[in-house]
Amino acid sequence: MLILTRRIGESIVIGDDIIIQVLDISSQVKLGIIAPKDISVHRAEIYAKILAELEERGDVH
Repeated sequence: MLILTRRIGESIVIGDDIIIQVLDISSQVKLGIIAPKDISVHRAEIYAKILAELEERGDVH
């Protein structure tokens, strides 16, 4: 795992076309994510639910 420290307004670039920017730091951290439309972006708990539903239907590859 790579651990980075960023301040408000600073960004992290993943590959050539994904940017994650720190928008706010208070009781929670707010991130802005810029990615191509063909890349889905989900919170981990939502992604787990999507995978569980796909497994139930037998759609997991």
